[in-house]
Amino acid sequence: MESNNIDKHIIQKYKDDENLMIRLFVQWCANHELDPQALYQKAYPEQPANLALLEVIESDEGFDEFHIDNETMLDVLQLFGNEDLAFTVAEEIQRLEK
Repeated sequence: MESNNIDKHIIQKYKDDENLMIRLFVQWCANHELDPQALYQKAYPEQPANLALLEVIESDEGFDEFHIDNETMLDVLQLFGNEDLAFTVAEEIQRLEK
């Protein structure tokens, strides 16, 4: 495989994985009756609306009754470097457990 093709493959794989992370976040929010856009804005108030997040929310490709546990959600967010969102989710977890 040429270097250019390898680079394209790696970029596409990351985008696919990132999309899965967003879908898991949206499903986790649905499981807990939370607004994913509101949580995202709370974590990243300076950023404009996340188009990938909006696309996942608007799509009908949810996992339906798929349950994502809290620790997995935090691990996935941290894996993708979404530390601020992971912190916001952790705050919500604490709030929900009360």
